Amino acid sequence: MKFALLLIAPIFAAIPPTAFAQRGERGAPPGPPPTARQQAPFDLTGYWVSIVTEDWRWRMVTPAKGDYASVPLNDEGRKTADSWDLAKDKANGIECKAFGAAAIMRMPTRLQITWQDDNTLKIETDAGQQTRLFHFGSITVATGERQWQGLSKATWSKQAQSTGLGFGFPEGGRGGFAGGNLKVVTTNMPAGYLRKNGVPYSENAVLTEYFNRHHEPDGSEWFTVTTIVDDPRYLTMPFITSSSFRKEPDGSKWHPTSCEIDPPRN
Repeated sequence: MKFALLLIAPIFAAIPPTAFAQRGERGAPPGPPPTARQQAPFDLTGYWVSIVTEDWRWRMVTPAKGDYASVPLNDEGRKTADSWDLAKDKANGIECKAFGAAAIMRMPTRLQITWQDDNTLKIETDAGQQTRLFHFGSITVATGERQWQGLSKATWSKQAQSTGLGFGFPEGGRGGFAGGNLKVVTTNMPAGYLRKNGVPYSENAVLTEYFNRHHEPDGSEWFTVTTIVDDPRYLTMPFITSSSFRKEPDGSKWHPTSCEIDPPRN
């Protein structure tokens, strides 16, 4: 027994006092949980501009009435789109139906992204002068009048991911994702348009978005948002699009405009 005690004594002697102190600290009451801003796997703040390299005819101009190609509309959805009347929308002051949450990221627009507070990310658009608020943590379901940008609940998703996509690009090269994404689910929207020409989504629609930040070999910074619109009233399946934004050095090109829809080109 004496021999065993002699062996154990040097082991305890080798344990630094800080180890016991740390053990005591673990017993202390936990501090406040980290905020969404502290947990962010990447930074989305700043000024960004949409880069339109596809779907030009539906994004940069107002499509012709009845042009709903690639949107999985059901019969009711097509009937509603065919009844679109721009003059009536203007007269009723509802041109912002094309700038609702389910369509705003497809607009040719600039964004200003800031933190409204440590758990609320704010996105402002110069096209239509819309403001989106992404709420992290628990949120209260809105009971008042529905707003164009709805009610958005956001969560960070982190993942272990090396820089590059495995195609021979060096560290810091093309496709360097920042190890996670931002997921945003938006509900409580009023009925709006998926496109400027009256392609509808209903107030029952659910919008799910995934934001990823990346950079290019030329040093430019980008984020891509994948948008999924589920609407049991007007769509036969989810409507999925992907839109890219490039970061700008400042807000010198920021140009707020109201919700205005140009007449379609014939």
